[in-house]
Amino acid sequence: MKIMILYIAAVFSFASLQANAKQSADSVIISTESPGGWMIRTNASVYQIILTKEGRVQQAYFGPKAQLAFHQKKINAADEIPVRGAFPTKTPLLEVVFADNVRDAELTFVNAEVLQIEGRQTLKITQKDKYYPLEIASFIRVLPEFDILEKWVAVKNTGKKNNIKIENLQSASISLPPDRYDLTHMAGAWGHEFQLRNTTLTEGVKTLQARDFKSFDNPNWFMVRPADETADVSGAAWFGTLQYSGNWRIDFDKAFNGRLQITGGINFWDTDWTLKPGTAFETPRFIVGYTRSGSEGAAQNLTAYIRKMVLPAPWRDKPKPVLYNSWYATTFNVNEEQQLALAEIAKEIGVELFVIDDGWFKGRNDDHAALGDWTVDRKKFPNGLQPMIKKINDMGMDFGIWVEPEMVNPNSDLYRAHPDWVFHFPNRTRHEGRHQLMLNLGREDVYRYLLKSLSTLLSENNIKFIKWDHNRTLSEPGWPDAPVNEQREVRIRYIANLYRLIDTLRTRFPDVQFEDCSSGGGRIDLGMLSRMDQAWTSDNTDPVDRLFIQYGYLSAFPANTMVSWVTHEDWHALKPGLDYKFDVAMSGVLGIGYDITKWTEEEKKLAKTKIAKYKDIRNLVQFGTLHRLISPFENNRSALQYIAGDQSSAVIFCYNMAEYLNGSTTQSQKAGILKLRGLDPGAFYNIPELNNVVYRGDFLMNVGIAWPVKGAYKSMILQIQKTKQ
Repeated sequence: MKIMILYIAAVFSFASLQANAKQSADSVIISTESPGGWMIRTNASVYQIILTKEGRVQQAYFGPKAQLAFHQKKINAADEIPVRGAFPTKTPLLEVVFADNVRDAELTFVNAEVLQIEGRQTLKITQKDKYYPLEIASFIRVLPEFDILEKWVAVKNTGKKNNIKIENLQSASISLPPDRYDLTHMAGAWGHEFQLRNTTLTEGVKTLQARDFKSFDNPNWFMVRPADETADVSGAAWFGTLQYSGNWRIDFDKAFNGRLQITGGINFWDTDWTLKPGTAFETPRFIVGYTRSGSEGAAQNLTAYIRKMVLPAPWRDKPKPVLYNSWYATTFNVNEEQQLALAEIAKEIGVELFVIDDGWFKGRNDDHAALGDWTVDRKKFPNGLQPMIKKINDMGMDFGIWVEPEMVNPNSDLYRAHPDWVFHFPNRTRHEGRHQLMLNLGREDVYRYLLKSLSTLLSENNIKFIKWDHNRTLSEPGWPDAPVNEQREVRIRYIANLYRLIDTLRTRFPDVQFEDCSSGGGRIDLGMLSRMDQAWTSDNTDPVDRLFIQYGYLSAFPANTMVSWVTHEDWHALKPGLDYKFDVAMSGVLGIGYDITKWTEEEKKLAKTKIAKYKDIRNLVQFGTLHRLISPFENNRSALQYIAGDQSSAVIFCYNMAEYLNGSTTQSQKAGILKLRGLDPGAFYNIPELNNVVYRGDFLMNVGIAWPVKGAYKSMILQIQKTKQ
């Protein structure tokens, strides 16, 4: 498509604006005359921007199309780029200090154009400071089929001699119509990730943020709904996330008049950026959407967007393999003989990818030493890794390996040679976490060392999968070797080089898949998922706990990224069966982490049957539309339904948790009915697991079937298929 450019002079003529815009019926960005500006359309929403006669660019409305006319009658606009300056009645997106120490900014409109960026219509609006050499361009990229906008900004110092200090630069600010709003977000800790929380937004500012490179406390996602709209499948919902993996923040600024401003981007806590003459700084993208289909519509739109637009090509469209990881079987005590013994059983039960975890590199016998020395331990593997890898490949499996590139043990050759390569401050303690320190990846020499080490590992061995771990939070973010005006830029430079490192490795080794891991789910976001094919959801593999963790995860991220293992772990001494563990793990990307050499023949037979079943339903799970039918947060059971895009088939995962005396609890007094969603109402569906009974789609959705699972911590997987009556 041709680039459509629209220039507007400083003296505005809204009539000529309308006339000059090249618009068509399929345009999602159209210029408007009264009021002058732009209307940005998705399937369900309208985002309206107006230009005032004084040269201000303002957001007038963001919400359902049906309510646009009502809100246009009483426009209560907010600046598209709120700045620190004039009256402090908003949360600023931009805060700068000019060379003469002026800390206020005052913007005026320069021009606008509609571009094609990555094949999508994108509105670019350029403003500048009225006096100082600062230019800021805001971008809105439209993905109408997902009801999603991507927003970001780029600032430039157009001067020739003076620096401009950026003290805060967010990616986007949006303003919602006056109303009472509830916020849904996630909270958690190690082993307790993705716990859903709901709170009413009262006057003031609510902040979700990360300040230590981890997002356990507040995973990077939100949903906002009017307070009286709580249905799962209907009602208004705004949702969003930030495509960034470092320190971030999202602020919800609620005014007394009901208006809600949402601002998100890099967390500039203890951070600034020096914008030198002629240079620019671009923020990460802030993803925001609107739906009339409730919390389920928000989850379905966002996860479809991630699955189809964010995950790396070409792997986004390929089913993820069933993997085995030997960590729980051998921990650090790895060698070729015992790994091959595990591989033989893994092959027998149907595993497609065999992964060695920690312990394979020189001197790594526990977590006290050797991290950072990425060469094969010849005491454990005298012939190197490749002979063992070839034997595993000959069994019909690919081979993968664990790394933790961003960390180093003080007891390592790397640290002894380069103690200055870690984050540190002079005269301050270097605090260790898990006996390790964090490398300062903002440094070019650290970047080059890691690129060379990992490239050597991948080029010398037929490795098809990397599990990329990150087990430590950030502390002492000092960089004493850097120029003083760059030292507080270190967090931003670190993430930029982390992305650069992964991107370069993916370019050099396009056949390698990558898994994001950070002590479990400590760094899962769209910045990583645009570079990683899947994510380790939690170090907690207890199947009952995983029902909660995975249900929360699926609010924001697609199932084909959600890695779930079958292991021995039983955090609550409930002794769930192996079949229950498999059924929980099969609702995402299936993995096995047991010491399978200790399995009985019966257990191996069960595992083989379950893996075969998973391969049969894998495309539905990984690429189907998810309907979360029953929440474990509200019931003592849970149900997930994945359905094909053509409504021809579906798979339903049904899980019991505790079971109580009938009538003794609120849950046990409810009718035990399971209602499905998303089916063709006039079609007939066969359910083999229920004696091949055939039901009409409308019956399954409106009347439902009896809950099919009996007994505490039991489960069942139902497959349904369109059939003739």
